[in-house]
Amino acid sequence: MSEKYALIVDVDKCAGCRMCETVCSLGHEGKVIPSKARISVIKDEQNGIDFPVFCQQCEQPLCIEVCPTLALTKDTETGIVSINENKCIGCAMCVMACPIGGIVVTDEKKMKKCNLCEGKPRCAANCPTKALEYLQLTKITKQKQRKGLGRMIRLIGN
Repeated sequence: MSEKYALIVDVDKCAGCRMCETVCSLGHEGKVIPSKARISVIKDEQNGIDFPVFCQQCEQPLCIEVCPTLALTKDTETGIVSINENKCIGCAMCVMACPIGGIVVTDEKKMKKCNLCEGKPRCAANCPTKALEYLQLTKITKQKQRKGLGRMIRLIGN
């Protein structure tokens, strides 16, 4: 069994530069189209912070449970949740089920989400403030991930 890694966010370090969106869209689309990135930076004017939102590769993904065509699967080795675009019918049930908005709908009515760049996430590698880090999951990084996720959910809910 391979070691599991996760994309961890430290909301307090995010400067709102949107470099993550830029490199994500460039890597996946071949050009810079931030609206097509699998990560998006939300600006919370009220609290004066920015924070990136992306798929958390949940342990028990609700998106998989609600998909009527079984287009979503979770790799048992890596923990990465993937979308089979050939099976996806664009119903957006997964979008509605995701508690943080980690899945986006394309103009073509297909779903897109972070796939951790297949183990080499460009967003983390290019984050100038290190607000995004790709770390091996340990007890400490799981706590850090939960803390960041809890904060994201609270901010999204406001």
